[in-house]
Amino acid sequence: MSRVGKLPIAIPKGVNVALDESVLSVKGPKGSLSRSLPGNLDVLISAGAIEFKRKDEANETRSLHGLIRALVNNMVRGVSEGFVKSLEIQGTGYRAEVQGSNLNLSLGYSHPILFPLPEGIKASVEAKVNTIKLEGIDAELLGETAAKIRALRPAEPYKGKGVRYAGERIHRKAGKTGKK
Repeated sequence: MSRVGKLPIAIPKGVNVALDESVLSVKGPKGSLSRSLPGNLDVLISAGAIEFKRKDEANETRSLHGLIRALVNNMVRGVSEGFVKSLEIQGTGYRAEVQGSNLNLSLGYSHPILFPLPEGIKASVEAKVNTIKLEGIDAELLGETAAKIRALRPAEPYKGKGVRYAGERIHRKAGKTGKK
């Protein structure tokens, strides 16, 4: 059995879980999420937990068992607590600001980049430390948005300029040595 898949998911207070045919819906204080589930897994929803059981031992079913459990766990955590990702901007003149539902980024290009934030993702910028804080209830969408922002100017290895995740360590390279 899958080590992750066999663990039950605890349902916190204030979170409602409903299964309608093959669509699992989770509603909580921060919002609601839903996901279509594969037909080769049984979902058991009790008073305080959700469990997943396999219908067969096929390779596809075994591989989906832990994945679906982890995705549903992220849904439950998202609607109850929410998720936060932080990005750091380093470089002279590099900055970001929030304009409505867009993120205006100056990343050393000849033009500013206007990045539209997807629905459900909120951004805030701390100007003193050049940090972008992204918040949302959908972990997948949040991670994808953070990756797209980072891809606009990834941190380069010589001076470390660019966008990086908070706490990300950039392997620095030595530059050219001058002729003596």
